Amino acid sequence: MAELRNEVYEEITALCETADALADAGEFADALKKYWEAYDLIPQPKEDWEATLWVLGAIGDANFLSGDFAACRDNLSNAMHCEGAVGNPFLHLRLGQSQLELGNSDRAADELTRAYAVAGEEIFQGEDKKYMEFLKTRIQLN
Repeated sequence: MAELRNEVYEEITALCETADALADAGEFADALKKYWEAYDLIPQPKEDWEATLWVLGAIGDANFLSGDFAACRDNLSNAMHCEGAVGNPFLHLRLGQSQLELGNSDRAADELTRAYAVAGEEIFQGEDKKYMEFLKTRIQLN
């Protein structure tokens, strides 16, 4: 995977740090604007850059936390085309949660199972208990 020029990487990082602080404060619309500014700085093809994975992951997380489950699903589905995405338990967790919220039970079960397979029950700590309860209806947990 190619590396971004230092000045571009630093600008993307600074925008994401600002966005993270906004998201932590619950200001998701403003956070998303900053994340998208960072995304726009990533050269084409976007999938060739490691930054795309973590920027889209942050966008998907902000989408989820703000209740925009369709945008979360779409952005994290796009992130899955990046190297290192498949097998990332957090991305699978958020994608599974958004799929469940959208009524896509089979897709939700698949993604939540992937998250559980890599990270165990720990990945579900701090999340609404309904996601683990749903997963228990689909797979036998250890």
